[in-house]
Amino acid sequence: MTLAPHPACEIVGEARPSRWLVTCDHASNAVPDWVAGGDLGLPPGDMARHIAWDVGAAGFALALARRLEGPAILTRFSRLVIDPNRGEDDPTLLMRLYDGTIIPANRHAGPATRQERLDRLYHPYHAALADLAARRADRVICAVHSFTPQLKGRPPRPWHVGILYSHVDDRLARPLIDRLRAEPDLCVGENQPYSGHLPGDAIDRHALQAGRPNILLELRNDLIATPDGQEHWADRLAPILSQVLRASQL
Repeated sequence: MTLAPHPACEIVGEARPSRWLVTCDHASNAVPDWVAGGDLGLPPGDMARHIAWDVGAAGFALALARRLEGPAILTRFSRLVIDPNRGEDDPTLLMRLYDGTIIPANRHAGPATRQERLDRLYHPYHAALADLAARRADRVICAVHSFTPQLKGRPPRPWHVGILYSHVDDRLARPLIDRLRAEPDLCVGENQPYSGHLPGDAIDRHALQAGRPNILLELRNDLIATPDGQEHWADRLAPILSQVLRASQL
């Protein structure tokens, strides 16, 4: 039986005029039907958790891209199938255990399984992102992610938003952090809850290696879990992003 192809990604607003490009690497919790019959062996409750996707990130990314008048590119497969925000040699590219949960369909996955997922999902996503990024010489990339308020057995995470960046390029990140910290009601993380430099990740591939200005936003997922929350944070952050970019003169 020939299985229907599963799209690696979706591009929205391709013809929009802005230099901004909004990316969402963990937009979906979908599992293609050719991957373990479309079921990683996890119950629906686990597939709805942050381990399978970035909760709320897709809706927020779309709302933000509309306000920035730039295109958005979003994955259409779960990070548990293969993680597009990891280098190909990263041991967490294909997760077998995440936040205390074993991923049954990945537990014994071998090189052939890994390569098929790379070829059918990971590589097409990155090829589409590279093409979209290269259409403007002055492209600016804004990567959108979300984080869970608390990992199992860990302390609560207080930040509303984290700005992640690499030491290789902090031209937009540093002034953005300063601007957001001027907002009295915001708790802003700097390279929190994660480090902003991971060799081979999406920002490294499509921004740092090409010298493109970039921002990586991490929103706490309880803040953007609903459409209203997504629209609210897009309304709040889009003007600030635009102001910071203009002031940078990049």
